[in-house]
Amino acid sequence: MPAYIMALDQGTSSSRCILFTPDGRIASSAAREFPSLYPREGWVEQDPMTIWSSQLSVASEAVSRIGAQWSEIAGIGITNQRETVLVWERSTGRPIHNAIVWQCRRTADMCERLKKQGCEKTIKEKTGLLLDPYFSATKLRYILDTVDGAQERAERGELCFGTVDSWLMWQLSGGKIHATDYSNASRTMLFDIRRCDWDPELLSLFRIPRAILPALCPSSGLFGYTDPAVLGARLPIGGVAGDQQAALFGQCCFAPGQIKNTYGTGGFLLMNTGDAPCITYNGLISTVAWGIGGKICYALEGSVFVAGAAIQWLRDGLRLIESAADSEYMAAKVPDSGGLFVVPAFTGLGAPYWDTDARGMIIGITRATNKYHLIRATLESLAYQTADVIELMERSVQTKIDGLRVDGGAAQNQLLLQFQSDLLGVPLYRPACIETTALGAAYLCGLAVGLYSSEDELRTSRQEDDCFRPAQDAAWRDAHLHGWRRAVRRALGFAAPDPEP
Repeated sequence: MPAYIMALDQGTSSSRCILFTPDGRIASSAAREFPSLYPREGWVEQDPMTIWSSQLSVASEAVSRIGAQWSEIAGIGITNQRETVLVWERSTGRPIHNAIVWQCRRTADMCERLKKQGCEKTIKEKTGLLLDPYFSATKLRYILDTVDGAQERAERGELCFGTVDSWLMWQLSGGKIHATDYSNASRTMLFDIRRCDWDPELLSLFRIPRAILPALCPSSGLFGYTDPAVLGARLPIGGVAGDQQAALFGQCCFAPGQIKNTYGTGGFLLMNTGDAPCITYNGLISTVAWGIGGKICYALEGSVFVAGAAIQWLRDGLRLIESAADSEYMAAKVPDSGGLFVVPAFTGLGAPYWDTDARGMIIGITRATNKYHLIRATLESLAYQTADVIELMERSVQTKIDGLRVDGGAAQNQLLLQFQSDLLGVPLYRPACIETTALGAAYLCGLAVGLYSSEDELRTSRQEDDCFRPAQDAAWRDAHLHGWRRAVRRALGFAAPDPEP
């Protein structure tokens, strides 16, 4: 039996590779951070070749660290930052523009024009998404409008569009695979989530030639093989899913109503809604969770734009901490935030507000405020934003959650998780393997290559590391949430122009 499944986890701020044993244990891992580019306020880009080179290097490093052989790898699962847009030449693989990252707000005006044209309802009903710069379609439209000759070349089939998963598969296969899975496709605003196909009406609306689009595949299945000249072996690529859907799968949230939150660069709550999409008009989105064996599973999602990125801001922007792990130590130096609130709306606010004009705010400063209060309030902002989304989800499905499964880098922060449990009034469950995004990709691949027989087999192998239970009462929760929401109201619309006198 092959010894490992390789999971490639290409995130917003780093590329990671983890080798899992078939029983879900981590045998080896490697990670490398890489920079984003900020050409203007609210614009976020990345170098496509840096994305690829960082991912390739950590794959080689993870294998060499334990002296493994490529022949010992059963297959590769890929999970990736979603909505980020890349366009490259079909003949050479050369990108024609930097990747436009999901956080980028440059197409906000385009979205507003489309809203005025009455396109919002059609997009929502077909895709489950909001008409927002967050998603891929307007980013792709921007590249085709901006790069000389790009539209004409796209129509001739000379260019390839893809999200990051497509870009990695193209590179890994030496240009033989141009594909994506249903979960990533459902984030483009070009995909009908019920028919599971590119939608002709949306392609026409955004003037996107079908020739530029990747082939559509289930999340678990054979996408193709790696080029031996790239990785050193011909390995099957057997599982692909957007990072948050992969985390939902890695958390074994296979039953409707089960919910997880990933504290990554952003914060992403997904609730399994079973075999039918739950279309809402309250700031949440419906998305494809995964496709396996001819069946589609859907999820309800609420997105927090800035979660772990707020901790990075403390480290890199304000230089108040030397590492993300320091945030817990520093925050614990004070018993609470001292009435301070940080609203980390660096690029607007996601669910439930969806305000592109919201901006970051620090409020409640007194003479007694010190840097430890600021660090703690920033950390607590992750929990407040999560609570806002969960409350909205509960109203949408008309039921209260009885627990939350958590993962992501910040889920290692004990102080954050206890505060989150106190704020929600329910237990938080942290798995033994915190790398659930990569684990989900490995599980999807393992199902495809025959290492696992079913989701039930995966569920029985899941192990928890810790459970955080609420230690505060309802009055405490209400008071804290009231203060947070007062702060948010002051941050909304801050970047919008003043009304005419």
